[in-house]
Amino acid sequence: MQIQLLAVGTKMPTWVKEGFEQYQKRFPNDCKFVLTEIAAQKRTKKADVNRIVQEEGKALIQAIPKGNKVITLEVNGKAWDTPKLAQQLAAWQMDGRDVTLLVGGPEGLSNDCLALAEQRWSLSKLTLPHPMVRLIVAESLYRAWSLNNNHPYHRE
Repeated sequence: MQIQLLAVGTKMPTWVKEGFEQYQKRFPNDCKFVLTEIAAQKRTKKADVNRIVQEEGKALIQAIPKGNKVITLEVNGKAWDTPKLAQQLAAWQMDGRDVTLLVGGPEGLSNDCLALAEQRWSLSKLTLPHPMVRLIVAESLYRAWSLNNNHPYHRE
């Protein structure tokens, strides 16, 4: 199985890239975790935010591999603790499809993206900075994988 984190934004600080890569490389070959970045549209004071969200949404949708299970990350999604996320990960693996996790830009995901969601996941009721979302998702999924596989990381 492959889990794709499909996120708007390409200019992440070095510490985010390095932190993400640390978790990414820990995943085994049978549960690969990949990041696909979509360029954010330019935002100005007079920008048409609705148009920007729609354009980013189109780019996200085009980057979803055919047949993938789509899960959106959003404030109004379901909050999963680590054991529940581990159950979700196991269910995704049993489903037999690859998974794409969608992370929108600063204004969130387009309605078209939300309509594709088979599940909606909330990391927090807080609005999190997008660089932090990448790290939290990577660490959380790795911790869930380690729990399912009786790996000592979960007990650290």
